Amino acid sequence: MLSIALAGKPNAGKSTFYKAATQADVDVGNYPFTTIDPNRGVTHARTRCPCLDREERCGNCEDGTRYVPVELLDVAGLVPGAHEGRGLGNQFLDALTNADVILNVVDASGGTNEEGEPVEVGTYDPLEEVDFVEEELEQWLTGIIDRNWESVERKSRSPDFDIDDALTEMLTGFGATEHDVAASLRSLDYPTDPMQWEDEDREKLARDIRARTKPIVLVANKADIAPEENLERLRETDKPVVPTTADGELALRKAAEAGVVEYLPGDEEFEIVGDISDAQAEGLEKIREVMAEYGGTGVQQSINRAVYDVLDVLTAYPVQNETKWTDGTGEMLPDAFLLPRGSTPKDLAYAVHSDIGEGYLHAVNARSNRRIAEDYELDEGDVVKIVSTAS
Repeated sequence: MLSIALAGKPNAGKSTFYKAATQADVDVGNYPFTTIDPNRGVTHARTRCPCLDREERCGNCEDGTRYVPVELLDVAGLVPGAHEGRGLGNQFLDALTNADVILNVVDASGGTNEEGEPVEVGTYDPLEEVDFVEEELEQWLTGIIDRNWESVERKSRSPDFDIDDALTEMLTGFGATEHDVAASLRSLDYPTDPMQWEDEDREKLARDIRARTKPIVLVANKADIAPEENLERLRETDKPVVPTTADGELALRKAAEAGVVEYLPGDEEFEIVGDISDAQAEGLEKIREVMAEYGGTGVQQSINRAVYDVLDVLTAYPVQNETKWTDGTGEMLPDAFLLPRGSTPKDLAYAVHSDIGEGYLHAVNARSNRRIAEDYELDEGDVVKIVSTAS
């Protein structure tokens, strides 16, 4: 399962985002360090279900809208100097190591200072938060590399020393793969002898590895009360930015659960279908205005931006019956897997189960009912029958 981490300074709205996205019961408060221990739950990426191309719905989607599970992690708020252990810094940074992508939740309203303490809306510059998370992560990773560099130097004395292997072993805990390390080293200029590396070389390595393994999306939260110029300036950064109202999403999900509104996460609008008070109607209309301006509340849009755009994954659907698109029990499109762009049917087989992958024989494109090559690159929404000795 892909893992998304919510990061940012305290009181930016991470816990509200998490609660809205997972419907989990967590503490939400207007004070720093509402979250002490990391919250780990499941949210969903939203995509078009392939059953829309057939006469009947599969029963595993919401009338053609498919929600694919991803892990969502909400960790303690980050304060300046976290990489040195300030606040809950070490705990925060440790919790991020296994994340595939980070949502940096920024208080776009400028209503909290760098420590997460409430101030008058518009008095703190949210641009101060744009590079905050990545800088702390990079400084933290630089420290790890520095502390372990002596072991790399010792290994370099061996005649069979390979710097790729040495760095992969060091950086695995940060989520870096052998491919990440190799790609990073190809992109950098560095001394061939590790003993000649300077602080600057190790810092460049840390920055590059962070960018490859922990890409970041800016969640411009509290967009409903943010000065427009704040949002405009955030959009002008070189980061992917999604204006968001986590409070609005949470209110809509609660209203939908109560049967007051019809709303699916990620919809650009909602419909009031139950009895509500004047105060509730006023609140919902304010949410409607924000959604009309930004194409939704931003919560689902942030998740989708991270999954489908930044990580560039696709959704594939394994089936056993290529004609009916069902599994062995007759259930239609029972499973959906998120795979990196460029994945093949054999990669999908391994995602289903290692035994299926090891026994892979061939695959059939269920849309065309034709066998596909082993090196065929899957596309979004592909429905595939896998034939394996383990089937």
